[in-house]
Amino acid sequence: MKHPFDVPAHLSPDLTRVRAYWRGLLRGEAKMPFWDDAKLSDLPDLTGRLFLIDVFQGPERFRFGEVGGGIGGDEMEGRFLDETALAHPFEFLRAQCSVTIECAAPTCFHMDEARGRGAYSRLLLPMWGDGRISMVLGVVDAE
Repeated sequence: MKHPFDVPAHLSPDLTRVRAYWRGLLRGEAKMPFWDDAKLSDLPDLTGRLFLIDVFQGPERFRFGEVGGGIGGDEMEGRFLDETALAHPFEFLRAQCSVTIECAAPTCFHMDEARGRGAYSRLLLPMWGDGRISMVLGVVDAE
């Protein structure tokens, strides 16, 4: 089913690498990897653009876990998305997280150049834990 954050057929090389890393974490017949298998340090040249989001339910909320230095770093870590002014490169991130959880599959967002900021794409990948999707792995790729 197509949704507003559908992953395009062609991704940039870095987004493709992160998606391949995510797929490489799958165990057996699982449809998504377990959150505790993901280590941002596994992709050392991309760590500045990678991030992890903690997922809470009842009510649904999202919190920055780890955030690469190139996209916000320590300043963003521990902040809930609904309590944070989400600017470049996090426009529409709450909506994308919700869709990622709802479809239980990777999602992609693209922002054309706006307000003097360059264009970028953002890929989100759901991670399983505690009997539900409990984390999202994300990457930002400037174009």
